[in-house]
Amino acid sequence: MLNIDKLNFSYGDLKVLWDIDLEVNEGEIVTVVGANGAGKSTALKNISRLVKPDSGAISFNGADLTKLESHQVVEQGIVQVPEGRKIFPEMTVRENLRMGSFIQSARKDRDANMERVFKLFPRLKEREKQLGGTMSGGEQQMLAIARGLMANPRLLLMDEPSLGLSPLLVKNIFDIIAEINRQGVTILLVEQNVYQSLRIAHRAYVLETGRVVLTGTGEALLNDEHVKKAFLGM
Repeated sequence: MLNIDKLNFSYGDLKVLWDIDLEVNEGEIVTVVGANGAGKSTALKNISRLVKPDSGAISFNGADLTKLESHQVVEQGIVQVPEGRKIFPEMTVRENLRMGSFIQSARKDRDANMERVFKLFPRLKEREKQLGGTMSGGEQQMLAIARGLMANPRLLLMDEPSLGLSPLLVKNIFDIIAEINRQGVTILLVEQNVYQSLRIAHRAYVLETGRVVLTGTGEALLNDEHVKKAFLGM
């Protein structure tokens, strides 16, 4: 579904990504793990066309994403749930969700998708008239994910969904991500919580200082000695 070949990216004179190769097959959860500053979020920004790569190829079902604008990438079915949630704090939960279905192709399914996300996140149904900015961090993360689902994604890009959440909420969020995948949404997840993200991943990549240093199944990387020592404190 998604193929990245020899992707290089720099912020000015600072090179961040070095010859990244990555692929996501339909139906998978693929996780990119690594420490803060490894380049994980930058990789997602290149896919979403929020930044322009120095070189390399990014294709989605054969379409060259590097020739598209960011809104055209969304219209292809690639939707990003950003780091830090980025909800609209002065809008209600329902209004935030309606904004998620802004693109023309998603508007016809707005009501059905609204019911779908309320089943996934019953807390949002309870608070649909509440302003987004008055909710807890965990509830805002639920809202950010639900808003992304309102756009009918074929590929959901998720940037640090566990950031700032309590351990109990973290497990809940990852269980919901796995359920979204079971419902047919392909997911590319970047995350600092190595254990939880590898636990649900079909395949994963380990990124260190902008380079892919390991790849394999989620289970294999959970049992890899380098991953244990570098990320799991074992």
